[in-house]
Amino acid sequence: MSVRDVARSAGVSIATVSRTINSPEMVRPVLRQRIEKVITELGYVPDGTARALVSRQTKTIGAIVPTIDNAIFSTLIRGLQTKLQENDYTLLLASSNYSPVQEAEEVRTLLIRGVDGILLVGNQRSQALYDLLDNSGKPYVNTYAFDDRLDHPCVGFDNWKAGEKIVEHLADLGHERIAIIAGITTDNDRALARVQGIKTGLSQNGLQFNAEQYLECPYTIEAGRAALRTLMQRQPKPTAVICGNDILACGALFECQRRGIKVPEDLSIVGIDGLSIGGHVTPSLTTISVPFYDMGELAASSLLNRFNSENVPAKKIQMEATLLVRESTAPPPRSRS
Repeated sequence: MSVRDVARSAGVSIATVSRTINSPEMVRPVLRQRIEKVITELGYVPDGTARALVSRQTKTIGAIVPTIDNAIFSTLIRGLQTKLQENDYTLLLASSNYSPVQEAEEVRTLLIRGVDGILLVGNQRSQALYDLLDNSGKPYVNTYAFDDRLDHPCVGFDNWKAGEKIVEHLADLGHERIAIIAGITTDNDRALARVQGIKTGLSQNGLQFNAEQYLECPYTIEAGRAALRTLMQRQPKPTAVICGNDILACGALFECQRRGIKVPEDLSIVGIDGLSIGGHVTPSLTTISVPFYDMGELAASSLLNRFNSENVPAKKIQMEATLLVRESTAPPPRSRS
């Protein structure tokens, strides 16, 4: 099936069919509808390769996320894909499994396949990979992290400040013994920034960081439960636990329920990310709410704007991550009357 067959069946020229496909606004509505009907009836699929050679665009965007198992990334991708589809772009998705080596391989593969731009998560990667992206001439945007000191286009939030906000909330409630269940900080600048923010918050509020009350683990329910068990076996027991994300926090909460630890009466628990599950567990989870869907849309817009004009500068967009106080935090037991 070719464009010639479509033109013959519709009784128009090949050029008119081509215009209908590539610039439909230039074709009279009645004629366009007739040609589109023929295209549908014949099952004709336009040759994207040929169009790409002419426009120098494949109308595809690549996105590389650390994992597809975490809802925060699926929400980000949903926002990204919605905006891309509105502009007739197709999304190609890859996962790095939190591996810098695998991420670099995926970037090279996407560039070879001719994507028009790439979305990445976080700012931490080798200078060699950034050089590869810059030399390719393809725009990219980092997401999920914002650091004004770095010279990379990004749409994200300040993970460091998120950690500080949580400590401030717990300190205001009267907590002094605060434990941390963090994500793996190696090769993860977001997890590391959150921990650094928590440590800064502790210092600012006159509290001590206790290495015995600090654990790192993968972002899973099971890991959160195991970490909570370990922390509660150590002395002195914490009165509050800050978790690196809501998945770990839910795991800690479930383990408390299994062990008869009352939340928040005996132990306060806080997460980060604002996943919807946090509003449905009992007690509902205090967390840092992050607008991931909007982040995906803004990241798509950032790329699309740079496709449409070579003179549009790469931007750094900071999004607001807000403290969402729910039922899982309260003053520590000794401070209650």
